[in-house]
Amino acid sequence: MYTLLSPMNNNISVIIQEVGLRDGLQNQSRLISAADKTALAWALLDSGLQHMEITSFVNPVAVPQMADAAIVSDALFAYAATHRPGFNPEGLSALVPNRHGLEAALHFPYKVLAVVIASTDAFNMRNLNRTTQEVLQQLSALYPLAREKHITLHTHLSGALGCPITGDVPAKNVLQLAENLLQAGATHLVVSDTIGAGSPTQTRHLLQELLHLLPVQHLSLHLHDTRGLALPIALTALELGVRRFDASVGGLGGCPFAPGATGNVATEDLVYLCHREGMPTGIDLDKLLEAIDFAEKITGQPLGGRVSRWLRSQRGTGTCQH
Repeated sequence: MYTLLSPMNNNISVIIQEVGLRDGLQNQSRLISAADKTALAWALLDSGLQHMEITSFVNPVAVPQMADAAIVSDALFAYAATHRPGFNPEGLSALVPNRHGLEAALHFPYKVLAVVIASTDAFNMRNLNRTTQEVLQQLSALYPLAREKHITLHTHLSGALGCPITGDVPAKNVLQLAENLLQAGATHLVVSDTIGAGSPTQTRHLLQELLHLLPVQHLSLHLHDTRGLALPIALTALELGVRRFDASVGGLGGCPFAPGATGNVATEDLVYLCHREGMPTGIDLDKLLEAIDFAEKITGQPLGGRVSRWLRSQRGTGTCQH
């Protein structure tokens, strides 16, 4: 066991939301069965994860991997209710791209759902086939519906640190979009570096400005490690008080609408960083490695973040002391 890296107390100071089941699997060429998805979720829950984005209610023609959203949702809520004493099923969430997706998700007891708006017209057209203004109008109608149903919507600012089509995105554009969203009814914003284009300095500047618009507890980060800077960006955000991050088991993932985007920051890397900085996550790295092993099995590809090889070398030795 990695006693140094996996605090035994329950005083969780950083919330890590696992998005491997949704963002991680959505771009896989091998179709993953609902049974394998739920088994992976069980393994992740065993590691101590308390927050998990498990699927997306999208058009299955556009994203075939998510065609089983209803099956996966039903299975995991049932499992959480019957096999996870003490686990709060409100930690399970899903992505919805529009009103149709939100209405489909309402058949299940979700309390948190994610919606997306990109930072540029070009990215919104590719991702949602709508301009930025059209997506904003659509979200303006979803916020009151969600409040009526007692659901919190987390709004992802996709491509906030760089657009896969147009390149650099001025911070002032992202800030103006954030202001428009908050005026429309958004309460929680997720800064999403969809293609891993950001830098720590860029992120610091953007977050400092965003913190003038909303409290830090209503702000989180969704990072991809395409260019190797996800962890430095995460550390920058931690220094500014951000305590909620998305991550994907083994670095699994990629965006089907963002060519060249590789996986999210690996859950195990982010957990390791937080624990080394004295910030407990409640996640056991030894058990998380078991989930990575299973994810490798069902996807047929090697997985693992930067720290995985070393962690695997320490399995069962109890020598993780430095």
